[in-house]
Amino acid sequence: MLLAFKDFAPGFFILWLVFLGLTVAAPFVTLAIYKIWKKKHALYSQDEADKILEDARQEAQTIRKDALLDAKEDQIKSRKEIEREVKERRAEMSVQENRLNQKEGSIDKKEAILDKKTEQLDKKLAVQEEANNQLEKRKLELYDQQKRLEEQEKGYQAKLEEQEKKAVKELERIGGLTKEDAKQELIAAISDEARRDSVKIVEAIEAEAKEEGDKKARNIVTLAVQRCAVDVVTETTTSTIEIPGEDMKGRIIGRTGRNIKSLESATGVDIIIDDTPEVITLSSFDPVRREIARLVIQKMLSDGRIHPGRIEELVEKTRGEMDKIVKEAGESAVFETGLYGIHPELVRTLGRLKYRTSYGQNVLKHSVEVSHLCGYLAAELGADVKLAKRAGLLHDIGKAIDHEFDGTHIQIGAELAKKYKESERVVHCIAAHHNDIEPQSVEAVIVQIADAISGARPGARRESLELYIKRLESLEKIAKGFSGVDSAFAVQAGREVRVLVKPEKVNDEQCALLAHDIARKLENDLEYPGQIKVNVIRETRKEDTAK
Repeated sequence: MLLAFKDFAPGFFILWLVFLGLTVAAPFVTLAIYKIWKKKHALYSQDEADKILEDARQEAQTIRKDALLDAKEDQIKSRKEIEREVKERRAEMSVQENRLNQKEGSIDKKEAILDKKTEQLDKKLAVQEEANNQLEKRKLELYDQQKRLEEQEKGYQAKLEEQEKKAVKELERIGGLTKEDAKQELIAAISDEARRDSVKIVEAIEAEAKEEGDKKARNIVTLAVQRCAVDVVTETTTSTIEIPGEDMKGRIIGRTGRNIKSLESATGVDIIIDDTPEVITLSSFDPVRREIARLVIQKMLSDGRIHPGRIEELVEKTRGEMDKIVKEAGESAVFETGLYGIHPELVRTLGRLKYRTSYGQNVLKHSVEVSHLCGYLAAELGADVKLAKRAGLLHDIGKAIDHEFDGTHIQIGAELAKKYKESERVVHCIAAHHNDIEPQSVEAVIVQIADAISGARPGARRESLELYIKRLESLEKIAKGFSGVDSAFAVQAGREVRVLVKPEKVNDEQCALLAHDIARKLENDLEYPGQIKVNVIRETRKEDTAK
C-alpha cells in the first residue's frame, strides 16, 4: 500500500492542486495532504533502512563465518603439509641412518680382515726373520770354516817348506843333481800337490755354495707359495637349480614345449628336466651362458610369469646384469692385489676371466695368484714389486677375448695392454711370459716363474676339461662360419649343435642344405667320439603396434 502511494502521490498531488486551485481552501487542504504524505514517506524510509541494516548485519556474519572456515581449512592444510614434510624428513633420516649403519658394518668387517691379514703378515715376517737369522748364522759358520782352511793352508805351507829343506839336503847327499836342478824338480812336485789340494778345496766350496743357493731358492719359492694361499674355483659344465615343486617343471616346459625351447634358443644352454625330484639341470661348456640361464630361471620362478615373451625379456635384462657382475669381478681382483690406476676397460676385460678356465683352472683366480706370487718373489729378489704384480695380474688378459680376435692370447694381451697405455715394461712381461720373445728384465722372468708355479702345483689344472671345452668352441665356430647363420650353440655335451639362422637370408629349403653342409664340415675338420646332431632352426616373427 505504501509503495502504491509512493509511486502515485506526486501525480495525485498535482491533479489535486489543479482541482482545488480555484477554491479558497485548496492551499490548506493541499498542505494537509502533503504533510500526511510526508509523514507516511518518512515511516517507509525508516523501515527500509532498518531492513537494509539487518541484511548487512546478516551478510557480515555470513562473511565472517566463511572467513573463519577458510582460515581453519588453511590451518589444517598447513598442519598436514608440515606433518607430511616431517614424515618425509624422518624417512630420509632413517634411510641415511641405515646407510651409515651398513657402512659402519662394512668398515668393521674390513678392519677385521685387515687385522687378520696383519696378524698373518706378522707371523710370516717372524718366520722370514728366523730364516734370515739362520742364514746369518750359517754365514758366520762358513766364515769360521774359511779361517780354519786358511790356517790349515798356512800349516801345509810350513810343512812344505820343511820338506823342501829336507829334500834339498837329501838330494845334495845322494848327489847326482845340482842344487838348481833339484830345486826345479821339487818346485814342480810341490806345485802339483798344491794345485791338487787347491782344486779339492775350490770344489768343496763350490758344492757348498751351490747347495746353499738351492736351499735359498727353494726357501724363497716356498715362502711365496705359502703366502699366496688363495682358493682356486674350478668351473664345471653343469649347474643344478632347485624348484619349489614338481608342477613347476610342467610350467617351465610349457605347452608343446614352447617355454623350454624358447629358453634354450635364447641362452644356448641345454636344459635337462628328468625324474630327479625338484631339480633341473643346466648343461653348457660356456659358464657365462649357464649363469645367465640360471638367473633367468630363478627370476621366472620368483614372479611366476613363464612364457616366451617374458623369457626373451629376462634374457636381455640378465645379460646387462652380467656385464655389471663382470665389472665388479675385475674391480675385486684389482682391489685384492692392491693395484690402482688400471684403465677401466682393462678392469672390465679382466673381470671376464671369471668365466674363463684354462685346463680346469679359473683364469681370474690364477691371475690373482700369479700377481701375489710375483710380488713375493720380487720382494725377495729386490726387484720392482708393483711392476711384477701388475704384469702378473694382466699376463693372461688376452684369454678374455682370444675367441674374438686372431692370434694367441699372448699377442692379444700385449696389444690390449699397449692400447690402454700400460708401460712398455708391463707389455714386455706379458709378451715374454711363455718365451715367445726373450725376457729382457728380472720382472719378466718372475712372471714366468709365478705362472709356472700357479699352473704346476698339484690339483690346479685338468687337461681333459680344457680339451673338451676347446672342442665345443671349435664346433660352434665351424657352424657360425656359414652364411646366413645368426648364432650357434653346442649342447648335449657336444652331441648336438643348434644353429639359429636369419629367416630373411635362409628359407626352409635352404635349411636342409645348410644342415647337410655343416655336418660334412664337422666330419672333415673335427675329431670327436660318437655322432653330432646338427639342428638348424628357422623362425619368422612379425611385430606391429596397436595405437
